[in-house]
Amino acid sequence: MTATAALTGGFADAPVDAAHAFRAIMTVMARPGEIRTAAQATPPAPLSVAAGTVILTLCDPEAGLYLAGPCDTPQVRDWVAFHTGAPIVAPDKAAFAVGRWDDLVPLDRFPTGTQEYPDRSTTLIVECDALQADGAVLRGPGIKDTARLNLPDIATFADNHRLYPLGLDFIFAAGTEVAALPRSTAVTEG
Repeated sequence: MTATAALTGGFADAPVDAAHAFRAIMTVMARPGEIRTAAQATPPAPLSVAAGTVILTLCDPEAGLYLAGPCDTPQVRDWVAFHTGAPIVAPDKAAFAVGRWDDLVPLDRFPTGTQEYPDRSTTLIVECDALQADGAVLRGPGIKDTARLNLPDIATFADNHRLYPLGLDFIFAAGTEVAALPRSTAVTEG
């Protein structure tokens, strides 16, 4: 990636693209298990379009980003720096983290908030091969009865929910699709 390549791949029409991306992200956070399209960015590999869109939408100079495993490349660092200004930080300082599940675990490296400030936790952007409305059963706010979502480790998400109001929030990215699992969502086997 050349120096000028870091300048590309952002929102083509920043106000409109950011608004559409924000709406998709907030919808999946409010409706756990729902899958939406978030395809407003073109980040460098290995980031998916959806993960890049989430980073451009949510990260800023005040929100530290941890790049896990293969996502930590000079090209990704330069792209994030130019488009968001978000500092690249260690897991224990991260407001956001991005990577594949195996590169993000163990999760106890990330802040889960405090009793006074439960919002001071990490949101993990988990790169997946595909998102499907099957597998784990989800219950909680934003879900009429139940919803389903394929998750990489059901027990870990169930344990995370038990920490509520503390805990981690998750956004799953696959290609151009996103789904989410906030800490308020109970997770059981399907």
